[in-house]
Amino acid sequence: MCPLQLRKLLFVGWVVGYVAFLLSIKRMWTGKYIRNPVVRSLLVNMLSDLDTIDVTKWYRCNPDQLEESLQPLFIQNQLDADTRAFVEQSEEKSTYLFTQIYYSLVSTVLSPLVSRTSINGFLGRGSMFVFSKNQFQQLMRIEPDWVADRLLDLGAGDGGVTKVMAPHFTEVYVTEVSLTMKRRLRKKKFKLLGIDAWQETGFKYDVISCLNLLDRCDDPLHLLKDIRQSLVPGTGRLIVAAVIPFQPWLEIGGRWERPREYIKIQGKTWEEQVNSLTNEVFRKVGFEVESFTRLPYLCEGDIARDYYLLDDAVFVLKSSDDQVAAP
Repeated sequence: MCPLQLRKLLFVGWVVGYVAFLLSIKRMWTGKYIRNPVVRSLLVNMLSDLDTIDVTKWYRCNPDQLEESLQPLFIQNQLDADTRAFVEQSEEKSTYLFTQIYYSLVSTVLSPLVSRTSINGFLGRGSMFVFSKNQFQQLMRIEPDWVADRLLDLGAGDGGVTKVMAPHFTEVYVTEVSLTMKRRLRKKKFKLLGIDAWQETGFKYDVISCLNLLDRCDDPLHLLKDIRQSLVPGTGRLIVAAVIPFQPWLEIGGRWERPREYIKIQGKTWEEQVNSLTNEVFRKVGFEVESFTRLPYLCEGDIARDYYLLDDAVFVLKSSDDQVAAP
């Protein structure tokens, strides 16, 4: 056997073995590979994780562990129709066996070269869910018909969460590093700004959203100070979502590195870390909390899991009147 044939044989063997491994870790006992789409859909709904787990823990907060000034600002949420729809859609997508195998193979090949975000943008997958329309309105304390001039969504990804907020604004601006995600944002007709150009537009923003970005950027404190200077004075608001436990890392190509400006958050529980974020980060850069809540940060799954879930603390912040941020 010549070397070329041997390499081909080894490659085919690797692919077969890889697919077999993927199949072995999938929860085959659920019956999700029934070919009849009606039967499959019924079975997926019957066996949905949402019907077998305690989803109230996604939203649970112990007020006694919050500092006194934060206790009345917490907004209790619960599983709603939009969140359920996202989870069930993710569960359904995870049953597309050959599609998921293709995604997994492409991710394995590309992951040493580019970020997971860019891979997801290329594949058209990996959508995120932070809050529903109703949860956003409740957090912002606005009516369904409330409209302001400008929204800026920093690190908007594929624009899925931006789309939830967009109906409340006349103009919607976004930033994103990933080239593949930028293409998806343009298709959604959002106004794309350079990652260093959003402060140089000559106007200010009514709302800036910074969702699950502080733990994935190099200079989070500097970013917060820049945001504060870019909000409409008096009425401008910042929406921050932070994964708890807070663990800052940067994804550069296929590598993970510590950020230059490392924020260390104290506390073991969700509530303790909320206290630390408020005191050691937000107040020090000139923000105060107006409202906050606990929500699940959801992402579409793959062949191994129907969806991925992290704990988010989501804040609405306003510029502090009695505390001036450092220049």
